[in-house]
Amino acid sequence: MKRVITVTVINQSGVLNRVTGLLMKRQFNIESITVGHIEQPGMSKMTFIVNVEDERKIEQLVKQLQKQIDVIKVNDITDKAIVMRELALVKVISPPHVRSEMNSIIEPFRATIIDTGKNVVTYQVTGNPEKIEAFIDLLKPYGIKELSRTGATAFVRETQKVQSPQLSILK
Repeated sequence: MKRVITVTVINQSGVLNRVTGLLMKRQFNIESITVGHIEQPGMSKMTFIVNVEDERKIEQLVKQLQKQIDVIKVNDITDKAIVMRELALVKVISPPHVRSEMNSIIEPFRATIIDTGKNVVTYQVTGNPEKIEAFIDLLKPYGIKELSRTGATAFVRETQKVQSPQLSILK
């Protein structure tokens, strides 16, 4: 099961290496990682997507991450209402006679053309990882010349859906 882990850290040399080293030692495969500055000066947030089969392993990982010197806060936000986005740049072989067809395909994804050449078009698309995958799958038949993805970044939504008990009139 894929888990989304956010880690707030003090932004200094070696922090990324120590955190990813801990994940590596515990044999977690990092499927996606992003790191960037946050609203607090001198702090950064790391967002990891890791595939974990055992629920106990994720609890152990969170506890071990919290023990790291430069780590301020660790959250497993997988089961919460979250906002998650990723950016992809996709360079596609696109002769002029195919471009209108391709533009109709990319329109529902709200992708934008950021560069164009004689037989190549580069698209930028943002969204959740599933949307990015669907976009790439639709463009594969045209011939993807180059692809670059940022990895997902996420945070918890302000309003969380409250689970209310189900009432049944059939008893």
